[in-house]
Amino acid sequence: MDRVNGSVVTEFVLLGLAQSLGMQSFLLLFFFLFYAGIILGNLFIVFTVIFDSHLHSPMYILLANLSVIDLGLSSTTVPRMISDLFSDCKIISFHSCMIQIFFIHVMGGVEMVLLIAMAYDRYTAICKPLHYLTIMRPKICVFLIVAAWIIGVIHAVFQFVFVINLPFCGPNNVGSFYCDFPRVIKLACMDTYKLEFVITANSGFISMGTFFVLIISYIFILVTVRKHSSKDLSKVFFTLSAHITVVVLFFTPCMFLYVWPFPTKSLDTFFSIVDFVVTPVLNPAIYTLRNRDMKMAMRRLSRQVVNFREIM
Repeated sequence: MDRVNGSVVTEFVLLGLAQSLGMQSFLLLFFFLFYAGIILGNLFIVFTVIFDSHLHSPMYILLANLSVIDLGLSSTTVPRMISDLFSDCKIISFHSCMIQIFFIHVMGGVEMVLLIAMAYDRYTAICKPLHYLTIMRPKICVFLIVAAWIIGVIHAVFQFVFVINLPFCGPNNVGSFYCDFPRVIKLACMDTYKLEFVITANSGFISMGTFFVLIISYIFILVTVRKHSSKDLSKVFFTLSAHITVVVLFFTPCMFLYVWPFPTKSLDTFFSIVDFVVTPVLNPAIYTLRNRDMKMAMRRLSRQVVNFREIM
């Protein structure tokens, strides 16, 4: 990293979420409970899918991977948010900031591809049920998961290589409770207009495009079902509503944060909290409470745990 004006930024200052002790205590309780829910809910889905043979199908394997990503994405920011609540010195080192940015975008990129894979899985199951087992065979499922990770890493690296060598020599206040490309780039000691456009195109426009493609694909599925049998429409809509809800929860904050960044600081903070805290805890609830197979698997797993305790 080049030296500019004889100094180099080695750390960044993060934004505090609250000043009053009462609000800090409330946020501590809020983040702690939600993060505990994220850990327990997502791990529960992962272990349920692993140990219940009835769930060894593409849809639930993809769901388990989505739970791993949700847990990883929230873990990049939430523990730090909790520890910084009562800290007077909210400092993050340059390297820690870069690592946080990298993993946020790896996880975000992987989740984006997994949501596309899950939409394709539902399209195949509903619109081509006779060919489902042929199309969504285990090798294809593994390929989709591996592809998701590769694309996620490429997505992060593509932006990361531009940012890591930027000259930082003056301001070091990120203006948020976590590090991310749009905020850190603005602190560089050079004209970053073109680079900001690259970041917006890579994260913002891709998020927006993927969101609309997914929504259109779900509408296409519903229209296809309606043409063949209007009686099945309500059942299919109930099944797809969980997927649509997750897509909206994931992509709405992304579009606001990267396509229309910094509308107001409070709105920016709100969407960031939704992305890292609220969505990862809602996903397990949405997929378990609205899915009959998951409910049955939960009962079977609970009985196994009870029987194991009785044996012990």
